Amino acid sequence: MALYEHIYLARQDISAQQVETLTAQFTAIIESFGGKVEKVEYWGVKSLAYRIKKNRKAHFSLLNIDAPPAALTEMERQMGINEDILRFITIRVEALEQGQSAMMRKRDDDDRGDRPERGDRSRGPRPDRGDRGPRRPRDESAAIEEASY
Repeated sequence: MALYEHIYLARQDISAQQVETLTAQFTAIIESFGGKVEKVEYWGVKSLAYRIKKNRKAHFSLLNIDAPPAALTEMERQMGINEDILRFITIRVEALEQGQSAMMRKRDDDDRGDRPERGDRSRGPRPDRGDRGPRRPRDESAAIEEASY
């Protein structure tokens, strides 16, 4: 059987419990064709880059699937019919990713706060630059001349 990564986006106005129910339905379809879902990850509600069917946010879910192509065809057909599913994509992979996906690792990193804040500029001195020297006060008449060009 082939290995797939499948991601689908569900409408924002349904609950997380309804998204879990949708995932259970799609898992049942895969299993009825003799396949199995190796991993399920719910990524939460995220903003979309652009509106899709008048939605600005969506529930994101990932399924790692080991199934025959017919199972995927039927699952995608059911997703096309379902009005709660905005988009989906299935990618065939050589091996399924073990452990957390990159999206879940990113969320953990953001929650822990390991990275410095955006406004924090305390990276220390840069060895590739010399000293800039003292700043000289800006002359207001020079600023007016520059603006006129």
